[in-house]
Amino acid sequence: MTNRRTAAEDTTAGAAETAAGTGVFESYVEAVLRVLAARPSRAVVTAADGTEITAGRLHGRVLRLAGELAERGVARGTTVSLLAGNTAEALVARYAVNLAGARVVVLYEGTSAAVMARLMASVDCSLLLADEANGPVVSELLGLFDAPHAHGDAPEPSAAPRVLSLGPGGFAEDVLAAAARRPALPTRARVGPDDDWCIRHTGGTTGIPKGVRMSHGSYRRSLERPLPGAGVPLRYLACTSLAHLAGVFADTALLHGGSVVLRPGFEPGDTLAAIARERVTDTWLLPPLLHRLLDHPDLPRTDLSSLRRISYGGTAASPSRLRRAAEVLGPVLYALYGQTETQLIAEAGPEELSRPGPDGQLTVGRALPDVELLVRDADGTALPPGEQGEILVRSPTVMRGYWNQPELTAEVLSEDGWVRTGDIGHLDEDGRLYLVDRLKDTIVVVGGHVHPAELEELLLSRADVAQCAVFGSRDEDAVERVHIAVVPAAGARPTPQELSAFVTARKGRLYTPATVRLLPSLPLTPAGKPDKQLLRSRLAG
Repeated sequence: MTNRRTAAEDTTAGAAETAAGTGVFESYVEAVLRVLAARPSRAVVTAADGTEITAGRLHGRVLRLAGELAERGVARGTTVSLLAGNTAEALVARYAVNLAGARVVVLYEGTSAAVMARLMASVDCSLLLADEANGPVVSELLGLFDAPHAHGDAPEPSAAPRVLSLGPGGFAEDVLAAAARRPALPTRARVGPDDDWCIRHTGGTTGIPKGVRMSHGSYRRSLERPLPGAGVPLRYLACTSLAHLAGVFADTALLHGGSVVLRPGFEPGDTLAAIARERVTDTWLLPPLLHRLLDHPDLPRTDLSSLRRISYGGTAASPSRLRRAAEVLGPVLYALYGQTETQLIAEAGPEELSRPGPDGQLTVGRALPDVELLVRDADGTALPPGEQGEILVRSPTVMRGYWNQPELTAEVLSEDGWVRTGDIGHLDEDGRLYLVDRLKDTIVVVGGHVHPAELEELLLSRADVAQCAVFGSRDEDAVERVHIAVVPAAGARPTPQELSAFVTARKGRLYTPATVRLLPSLPLTPAGKPDKQLLRSRLAG
């Protein structure tokens, strides 16, 4: 039988072969630029206002800005922070920073200025690039740096970074205007595979999240993986933040010869309209967003025939909701499991998702070809299929470590390359992975342990529950108790008493919640996940 590759696979294979053939490492940005240069007239980015940007124009803008930044001191070993929305300028800025050789820290819009300032100070940021929409936040940020001892939320004493505006923002010099006056000169990224392309911070809305060092080599390798079921050509809709996974999928689309459609954020009606209007083939959604899409009244009359793949993950998903999604959308759902420290670990396609495992639980898939999985107990003993323990991962795409935290790095990353994920799960006989919860999210109640994700899956199996979040909080006696926040499904009116009794009947008194609160919506972190810290502060008192 003759093996045939898709056009996307040919593009990626060519990138790898070119890099290997020259004997010089080719960064992900250089690979993307080479793909763009091959067909400069095709449209590759559709901005939120409908403007189409050709490959040649995007290519030139990246080269010009990289040259401008390099002239201003951006180079290998420096750190640049980026604060921008879902715009072409955000992509251009990130690519240009990496092409100049610097590492980038992409800040989440919606994060407080105090947290942003501490993040920037912790990674020795020397330059901040921000767009016009974030001008007021920049002013607040700089105020925190100017008076580090006058604010409880201020960063550690540190020099304020320089600020440049991505466009005519009025709060700083427009670096894009300056770059536009330069020639688009070919540039080689002076980086090796072990250099950091990014410091990506783990989730958190208070304190300082851990800064994960992500290398050029591992990121380039992760982008080269083909996406099963993806459209050819791939047309990716970025309707969640480019600072998170939407940015990774955008890079993947461009590297594989596809295109990107940018929306300012997720709104279900707008997302449905964009899929139909732009003939989108692929997108990424957290389960709560997928649930909102399914509930939108425009869904039945929207043409989704172009859609080939919806990747989802990050939070608990309702098996009943996913079954309905498969009925309405077709076989387009792909579950992803990964972490910032490891990148993508496992994937489950439509066929695997149609066969629930024990207790109706959905698998997050089998390990990718270059990923090793191990489940072990607290003593470090490897566990057989079916037994729960902590998940360990080893692959070529794991992190280099945490920024300036060698002791924490040693706790999580072993010398032989195994990463402790902090997730609890088990494997079945066929190598499918099932998640139970985050080890650190486990609620230690009197008499045993409660896993929030397990309870969330149970509650989401009810037709009258649209979204939920389970979290623990300590009372005045320092006893940890279970608390539940629920968003009822449209038209449904479950009572807290009914939901509490349901949990007790299904899981036992150990799991009985201290409180059940009904909310119109769940607060979300800038990454789009339920903000359990905020829920805890508001609801568990």
